[in-house]
Amino acid sequence: MTHAKRAQRPTGRGAAARRSLTTAATVLAALALGACAAPRERAAAPPPAAATDQPNIILIVADDLGHGDLSAYGGAIRTPNIDALARSGIRYDTAYSTAPICSPSRAGLLSGRFQGRFGFYYNLVGRDVGMPAEETTIAEVAKQANYQTAMIGKWHVGDGAGRHPLDQGFDSFFGFLGGATSYYPDGTKGLVTTDSGEGKLITRKRFPIMEGRETVNPPGNITDVFTDRAVKFVGSRHDRPFFLYLAYNAPHSPYAATTEDVQPFAKDPSPQSRIYKAMMTKLDQNVGRLMDALKADGLDRRTIVFFISDNGCPNYAEGACSNAPFAGWKAFPLEGGVRVPFILSAPGRVKGGQVEALPISTLDIMPTMAAAMHRPAPPQSEGQNLLAPSALSADRILFWRMGPNHWTRRGPWKLITINKAADVQTLADVMGKPLPDGTQIGLSPLGQWQMLFDLGRDRGEANDLSPQHPKAVTDMERRFDRWDEKNIPPAFTSRREFRTEIDGKKVQLLF
Repeated sequence: MTHAKRAQRPTGRGAAARRSLTTAATVLAALALGACAAPRERAAAPPPAAATDQPNIILIVADDLGHGDLSAYGGAIRTPNIDALARSGIRYDTAYSTAPICSPSRAGLLSGRFQGRFGFYYNLVGRDVGMPAEETTIAEVAKQANYQTAMIGKWHVGDGAGRHPLDQGFDSFFGFLGGATSYYPDGTKGLVTTDSGEGKLITRKRFPIMEGRETVNPPGNITDVFTDRAVKFVGSRHDRPFFLYLAYNAPHSPYAATTEDVQPFAKDPSPQSRIYKAMMTKLDQNVGRLMDALKADGLDRRTIVFFISDNGCPNYAEGACSNAPFAGWKAFPLEGGVRVPFILSAPGRVKGGQVEALPISTLDIMPTMAAAMHRPAPPQSEGQNLLAPSALSADRILFWRMGPNHWTRRGPWKLITINKAADVQTLADVMGKPLPDGTQIGLSPLGQWQMLFDLGRDRGEANDLSPQHPKAVTDMERRFDRWDEKNIPPAFTSRREFRTEIDGKKVQLLF
């Protein structure tokens, strides 16, 4: 069967489920899994002797931070504090989020299982939908282990009944519920800004900061404010271990900085780049502030710290950000969309200065946290315990799905199955112009492309090898169909469509 025929008439129970997608738009979705390394033993410190030795845990999530934005990963922007965090533990070079966009990625992270299990494939875009209230979150697992829990920053997995952070296992919440907010109070003078599309529509009035369930409007840069709150929380006199979920909105749009913060980058010819570097420097400085606070309180040796990004950086940053050395952007089904920075610092549990090339996923955070807290991970969780030296494997199979579009990585191979499109668009065609809610988009009437890449030799995903390896295509699609049986149709539709090209082929991305 040719690829074109198979795309138009999918087979298998998972494919049948995809044919029934009458409620969803399709997405693009990033998959790439990357550079595979041969299995090797990873150094680890002995586990704590006593089961009562529960470490504090901090999960730091940056927003739209590209793989190539950190100097720890070879980027041009100096990030010495995040680099130091990497040196204190493990820097993972083949780490992936569960989606190339914010909402579903965070739903997978918080629940510890692929978000398609509960139909969460697309961004919320202002709707009262999201992660089901009955999903078990990492905060709820921490509560079961008698942890004090706090959430600071961006939520973005739903704010309807039962979906607020305070209803999902967090003792306290300070942040915002939607996808973005303004870094400074509305009307702040003297800012250097540059933005396009939806970034201009993001204000504190439309997307307020909340303390608990009440609206507040703190002065100053919100990255500083979030860190102030984080420092205060970790410095409190805790009578039990704590879990802090610190979800910065930096460096997500809208792009803004003070004249003072931009000044060190005045020689950069790009206004967008100057602001972006200032925002990245601010983020790095605040990570340093938090780590200094841990040391000052004698908590650094008793605290596990994760640092990750939710997905790759976007093309609407006008070249200021970087997913190097990979192709693609946020919302793209390429390495640049889902390959993310991932750092784990766990003094006394993992040896510092390690670099790990075997593939991992943000799904691994749930079982890793549970193991550290001496609690079983929820039975439905799908990740691996990163504190177990033998957990990782070069043969790990990873899957992604965004509506009818999906991809699979097995060893060096990655297979992308994605809707065909008749034409391409520019960002100006789609920014700030969401599809009507309920727009039905399933399999393209043109069929789907299938593209097979050898990530070991082609990390830029520029050479489709599907014609030369039809058996690999068939095998990987069958594996996807079996995995996909546990997913359900989209619980809500996509409101964003983008038609672009991948490897010279016109494709439809829905996110």
